[in-house]
Amino acid sequence: MKQCTHAGALPLPEPAPLSETCPECLRDGTHPVQLRLCLTCGHVGCCDSSPGRHASSHHTESGHPVMRTFEPGEDWRWCFVDHVLV
Repeated sequence: MKQCTHAGALPLPEPAPLSETCPECLRDGTHPVQLRLCLTCGHVGCCDSSPGRHASSHHTESGHPVMRTFEPGEDWRWCFVDHVLV
């Protein structure tokens, strides 16, 4: 089973969210479907079901490997590099 090779390097405590919602969606006038929090820097971006896919774009631009859901009642993480749940 494939495992994330980046989780051990994540900052503790995890970074505070830089915003309450996806700033790129606000800028573009679109609505995020669900939100994701970058566990390297705290960027909040929308999921891949959203028109802008800003969480994935953030990973592509920054190289930050792991995000977690930023939705109430959910608790999971995803590694963009290794393509696995953390």
